[in-house]
Amino acid sequence: MERRQRWERWEQWEQWDRVGRRAAYGAALALSPYLLIKVSWVIGALLGMLPVGRGFGRAEWVVLNTVTIGMAATGIGLSLALVRPWGMRIPGALVAFCAWVGSGFLVSVLPFGLLSAFLGAEGGSPEGGGGEDPAMPFWEGVLVQFGFVGMGLGLALAVPAYLWRRWPGAFSGRLGDGPRAKPPWAAALGAAVGLVWLYWAVGGSVGIAHPAERTTDGYVLGAVCGLWALAGSAAVWAVARARPPRWPRWLPLVFGWVGSGSLFAWSGWKLPITVYVALADPAEFTPPEHPVVAVALHLAAVVAGAAMLRTLVRTRIRLAVAGQVDSMSWSTTVE
Repeated sequence: MERRQRWERWEQWEQWDRVGRRAAYGAALALSPYLLIKVSWVIGALLGMLPVGRGFGRAEWVVLNTVTIGMAATGIGLSLALVRPWGMRIPGALVAFCAWVGSGFLVSVLPFGLLSAFLGAEGGSPEGGGGEDPAMPFWEGVLVQFGFVGMGLGLALAVPAYLWRRWPGAFSGRLGDGPRAKPPWAAALGAAVGLVWLYWAVGGSVGIAHPAERTTDGYVLGAVCGLWALAGSAAVWAVARARPPRWPRWLPLVFGWVGSGSLFAWSGWKLPITVYVALADPAEFTPPEHPVVAVALHLAAVVAGAAMLRTLVRTRIRLAVAGQVDSMSWSTTVE
């Protein structure tokens, strides 16, 4: 009977794994146009054939978009690593970290794109600063958004499949099966950051230095990131405290993974831009938030996101020590 149940789980996993593999190829394909567009922007700016973004000089524009080229190339490489055999030979911590950051970036883009279209937002890019280019052709904007959405959807299916393929036992069981830990301070810090973002998203003015610079895109992205920060913080708290005990372990792990990644990735991207704007004070680009408040908030988000991931990893280690996590592969388990 037990062997039959294992075989049924294996068949279910095989179906999910096939979906995840196809999604990984789809994610790499979807992000390829974005990579090519960014390369064309850099080459065009260097040759003086294309304009630079609002509020940036040529050198700054080239540096910013060169960074995004590296990010896009990493995203494509990550997508292939999630499906190709060589991806299982890469150190698991490296793949997991890249997947965590990539998921954190893209999980906010999906609802952002949908809500922005529904609310008739200004059409700015969620990249923050570098994507607001009035000279961007409509078809380029469509391809950029398609790349983000396609990559986000692809990773949403491919990353869980890869993680389960590599660490099958980490997602099994219920929260109450493992030992409890003390309340994580990182979850409280992440929740505080999320509440500030939501406060700004509903029109709060404390910490806002230039209210006239607020846009619909900013409200929407702030609300999405704030909700993910709260969801991730609550999930990490639940994992650490092993409560509610009857909840399946995979549910808070997924939300904790995504929420902490969103905190770390978005604020890790925004922090250097915010510091640069505060120091350089470009005339054509003025963020609505007070620079000191924005820097402190992004720094807190980065610290909270990294510490929340550490809590999730340490929880798995405690489960392994307690004998609650099986480190064997699925194939070994079935045999």
